[in-house]
Amino acid sequence: MIGVLGGTFDPVHIAHLRCALEVQHGLGLSEVRFVASRQPPHRPMPAASAHQRLAMLRLAIDAQPGFVVDDREIRREGPSYTVDTLQSLRDELGSAPICLIVGVDAFAGLHTWHRWTSLIELAHLVVMHRPGRERVFTPDVQTLLNTRLVRDRSRLQQAPAGHIALLSVTQFEVSATRIRALIGAGESVRYLVPDPVLDYIHREGLYRDAASRALGSGA
Repeated sequence: MIGVLGGTFDPVHIAHLRCALEVQHGLGLSEVRFVASRQPPHRPMPAASAHQRLAMLRLAIDAQPGFVVDDREIRREGPSYTVDTLQSLRDELGSAPICLIVGVDAFAGLHTWHRWTSLIELAHLVVMHRPGRERVFTPDVQTLLNTRLVRDRSRLQQAPAGHIALLSVTQFEVSATRIRALIGAGESVRYLVPDPVLDYIHREGLYRDAASRALGSGA
C-alpha cells in the first residue's frame, strides 16, 4: 500500500515531512510518494523552478526509508490534475491499494477539483485532521464522506480504492507562504525546513525578492 502526497513544495517544510511520516506509520504504508506539481490548477505558479523544488524534496527525504520523490507531474505538460496522476499510478500499480493523502481543508474543497468524483475510484482518500476541530463540508463532499468513510483502517489494504479514512496528525502553524515571506524579509527559517533544504535555498538565492513573496498561498 502506497501513499501519495501532492503539492507545490515551494519549499518543502517540516509540516509536510512530519505529517507524511505519521500517515506512513499510522497506516503501515510501504512508501509515501511526494508528487511535486508542475502547474497547480488552483494557485499561481510556484516561485522556485520545478528543478529546484525537486532538488529540495530529494534533499529533505534522502534519509527517510519509504519516502520517494515522484516527478511525473513535472514531466507531464499542462495543468497538474490529481486525477491524471492517480490514473497514471493505477496503470502502473494495477490493483495495489493507493492512498491519496490530503489535509482536511483540501478535502473540504474537493468538489472544486478536476473530475473530483473519479478520485475515490482510483484511490482511497486519507484525510489528515486535528482532533476537536469541526469542519463544515458542502453537501456533495459530506455525502461522499458519509458513504465512503471506514473506521477500520485495515480495510484500506483490502481494496485498491474506494474508502475514506480520517487520521489525526500533529498540526503545525507553518506554511510555505510564511517561509517565503520570512526569507524575503531577511529572517531565519531554520528549523522550519530541514538543514539541507535551508542550505540549498541560500545557495540558490531563493525567495529573496518581493515578487517571490507575493506569489500564491501554497502550503
